[in-house]
Amino acid sequence: MDKLWIEPEADNFEKTQRAAYETHKLEKRLCRQMGQAIVDFNMIEEGDRVMVCMSGGKDSYGMLDILLKMQQRAPIRFEIVAVNLDQKQPGFPDHILPEYLAKLGVEFHIETQDTYSIVKRNIPEGKTMCSLCSRLRRGILYKVARQLKCNKLALGHHRDDMLQTFFLNMFFGGKLKGMPPKLTSDNGEFIVIRPLAYVAEKDLIRWAEHRQFPIIPCSLCGSQQNLQRVQIGNMLRDWEKQYPGRAETMFTALQNVVPSHLMDAKLHDFQHLTTTGMPEPEGDTAFDPPAFSAPSDLSQVAVRTEFAQEA
Repeated sequence: MDKLWIEPEADNFEKTQRAAYETHKLEKRLCRQMGQAIVDFNMIEEGDRVMVCMSGGKDSYGMLDILLKMQQRAPIRFEIVAVNLDQKQPGFPDHILPEYLAKLGVEFHIETQDTYSIVKRNIPEGKTMCSLCSRLRRGILYKVARQLKCNKLALGHHRDDMLQTFFLNMFFGGKLKGMPPKLTSDNGEFIVIRPLAYVAEKDLIRWAEHRQFPIIPCSLCGSQQNLQRVQIGNMLRDWEKQYPGRAETMFTALQNVVPSHLMDAKLHDFQHLTTTGMPEPEGDTAFDPPAFSAPSDLSQVAVRTEFAQEA
């Protein structure tokens, strides 16, 4: 009789311990991957004032959460300001983010601009709203960054977003173009960074569940299920299910570009190509079938500075 009562308790204890272990591993991985991205692309430097753009979704919550951890252990000093743009969407719970950020103790700013009415007035029902919405949002955020004296803008795009953008440009835009981890803003005034560049969306979902972030859905575009980005996202998820690890391989490919083996004459001088009589490391074995070797796992790359040290 005693055994019947003891075994379930022991089983529950083991499950709890296992869950805690997996969560700790996840936190270490998120910190390591963000730290690696910051180091690889020199995203944050001494004295930076970083505006963290908060939408109320899992990605921006996760970005702020991990950035605050990185700030505590970083070998340099930088400031963080969380900024949310309240676009006056009907039913938007405008109290959630201010309450959350105030409780967190982070400096924050809520900018209120009725872009919702502008988008609804100018975009016919059923058409994609993202383009106009993002243009309006971008201009407002630049103005806020200027007012808050921020020199860096951090966006919550993750690895899956970057892959989706690459395939969107290839399939629908006719370009081999992705979403860079770091770039200059449209107006040339700020540096835009994506600290979650190496982070998989599934890990952000798990972290959001663990941290119980007060997620705010986007009622403006959240119901647009036929967006091309949604279709591409579904395609990538299907590939990953059928061939685990494919997303990692494709993401690695974005960092291993060989211009001489593409067709852009602006990047490689095909017209004046001549023989050299010397072996070419990137040369093509013209008569052999292509052979592929698995790339190194980015998650196993050694961290080179304190920025990416594990907890």
